[in-house]
Amino acid sequence: MRLRNVAILTATVAATLSACGGKTEKPAEERSITVYNAQHEELLVEMAPIFEKQTGIKVRLRNGKDFELGNQLVAEGARTPADVFLTENSPAMSLVESKGLFEPLPAETLDRIPANFRPKSGAWTGWAGRATVLVYNSDKLGADDLPASIMDLADPAWKGRTSFSPSGADFQAIVSAVLQLKGEKATAEWLQGLKDNGTIYQGNNVVMNSVNDGQIDTGVIYHYYWYRDQAEAGQNSKNAKLHFFGKKDPGAFLSVSGAGILKASKNKADAQKFVDFLVSTKGQKALANSYALEYPLNPDVSLDPPVKPLSEIDPPSVDVTKLNGPKVIDLMKKAGLL
Repeated sequence: MRLRNVAILTATVAATLSACGGKTEKPAEERSITVYNAQHEELLVEMAPIFEKQTGIKVRLRNGKDFELGNQLVAEGARTPADVFLTENSPAMSLVESKGLFEPLPAETLDRIPANFRPKSGAWTGWAGRATVLVYNSDKLGADDLPASIMDLADPAWKGRTSFSPSGADFQAIVSAVLQLKGEKATAEWLQGLKDNGTIYQGNNVVMNSVNDGQIDTGVIYHYYWYRDQAEAGQNSKNAKLHFFGKKDPGAFLSVSGAGILKASKNKADAQKFVDFLVSTKGQKALANSYALEYPLNPDVSLDPPVKPLSEIDPPSVDVTKLNGPKVIDLMKKAGLL
């Protein structure tokens, strides 16, 4: 009789929990997370299945641009269906953090990435890096002909000899670094000089192709566009080389791709597993082995040659939380670049 009563009590408690919405964790194969993804879709299509195989948790991607998705998260607030936010560059992460929308990450996740690649708040973390470079036509220019600083591209000597893609988040992140390092007045003057001197293209690949074809001498891009093309057939980079400014110049800026968990997430434990995967040795090796050729930020993992080692980039010291996207947009509009 006593055993029978215990069994009845157990069944009653289980039924009550179920009726009241008591939490019973679903099997992994029934779980999923929604990722607002502003990184390259092709990269996440490579990496997400590795996480899914490891955990059984399905990753649902909603792809867009940095500030498109960042502003969407701000508008959605606590109603967002997103569990994780990923960006190409960090200014959109700072926007979302400024609205208090991120769940702080645990120390064991943060500690996988050096402190200079993530905010002190622990609200999000960097997980991939892209180095600013100057691509140049090697038939037209030699190493001795190149500018010592990215700031020199605003000088009249470079009129009609440089190019960039101002409408993208990539270039805007570079401008954010110049703003932090040089101040508003110098940044405004530099942007006006670029407007006077430069040719505007839509997309970094177009910049590189135009330099390679000899249409323009130089262009500002991120490192991986050239290395990717070289790894394929080199068709769009055979006449071009990369110039790394180094010496902590603004032109050596290393932009950080961010990852954070939304405070409104209903799947925080699984979202945490995904972010931790991205910065783990396994996730960073998946990044290093992918088509992307972006820099892993976990010091235990590195890209294979011929990509220039991250340790040799010598970027300037930049606070990733103070890269001001809205101010950059304002300055670029005033210069007529947007």
